Amino acid sequence: MTSRLKSTATILGLGLGIFTAEAMYSGNERFYREVVMPALHLLVPDGEKAHMLAVRALHYGLGPQKPRDAFQGLQRTVFGLKFAHPVGVAAGFDKDGEAVMGLLKAGFSHVEVGTVTPHPQPGNSRPRVFRWKEQEAVINRYGFNSQGHEAVYDRLKDRPWEGRGIVGVNLGCNKTSPDPIADFVAGVTKFGNVADYLVINVSSPNTPGLRSWQNKERLRELLSSVLKARSQLNKRTPILLKISPDESDQCLKEIVEVAMNPATRVDGLIVSNTTLVSHAEAAACGAAPINLDVAPSDAVWGGLSGRPLREKSTACLARVSVLTRGQLPLIGVGGISSAQDAVEKLRAGASLVQLYTSMIYQGPPVVSRVARGLDELREPTVKA
Repeated sequence: MTSRLKSTATILGLGLGIFTAEAMYSGNERFYREVVMPALHLLVPDGEKAHMLAVRALHYGLGPQKPRDAFQGLQRTVFGLKFAHPVGVAAGFDKDGEAVMGLLKAGFSHVEVGTVTPHPQPGNSRPRVFRWKEQEAVINRYGFNSQGHEAVYDRLKDRPWEGRGIVGVNLGCNKTSPDPIADFVAGVTKFGNVADYLVINVSSPNTPGLRSWQNKERLRELLSSVLKARSQLNKRTPILLKISPDESDQCLKEIVEVAMNPATRVDGLIVSNTTLVSHAEAAACGAAPINLDVAPSDAVWGGLSGRPLREKSTACLARVSVLTRGQLPLIGVGGISSAQDAVEKLRAGASLVQLYTSMIYQGPPVVSRVARGLDELREPTVKA
């Protein structure tokens, strides 16, 4: 009897193991959403450790696998690059280029690596990632933790993703840099001949003084130097600018004026980065304030992403779309967790969309859910 019970238990265990492996490999959306991700959060309550575990799993190919032509009806060409469909991974998930192939194989059309700084830096003190489960949101204050240009370049230099998708590199400056412009120029020089596109990130709320580079005069100086560096590359790599959702109408107008000026014209805008966190929002997920070595009164809570950011980022996107008059490609980011959310961004003027936080709660198969929904809707705003 005991032997029979053991045999039965073994068979059941093997069956469960096979089912689990098949469900994970095939990208079963419900299984990831209701089993895998909740289990990960339960077993690894620290948000950053869970993030790193997910990156490593994708690095080793332990993620869902989707055929390259899964969503043929959604192909589009944006700033000269051919995307299999509009849905990509926003910067911040794969900071150091370790999971590019795993993410593309999971079905994303493009992956934005970074933010990458010239020199390695640890970022802000821990804890610095807080889940807000009720809102499917996250507060982060990473502070550009990066392995640096050399480490990331070594992973990307052979372009292992060739023919599989599009890879961009999001560039930042070191926290203690005496010359931030030189940092961005170094990034363009280092990755310009490797990446499919580059992003100038001056909108993170977690690096003191960074958003001041969205000021009209400073932005003009920065973009002028960055574009000059690009002119010395072997190819004309598209350069995009990522902006904050917290700017006034006047500030957005000035950003667009600089971004569309022939002397400082970029190839696209990414709207938007995370938004500044209120005291109530921080308290809701247990995030205490942190001071980033600035004035004692300038307590920083971090950046909020996920569902609470959706309306704000979409409103910002719509304002920018009006200002650009449809003459500059836009990527919509912020709070996308469904096809309807993506459609909302596309209707507001985006050509592409990116997500990150919804993957924390739904797993990598969220890309299939969103892209499939876009394909089923078949609206003019969705189709290329």
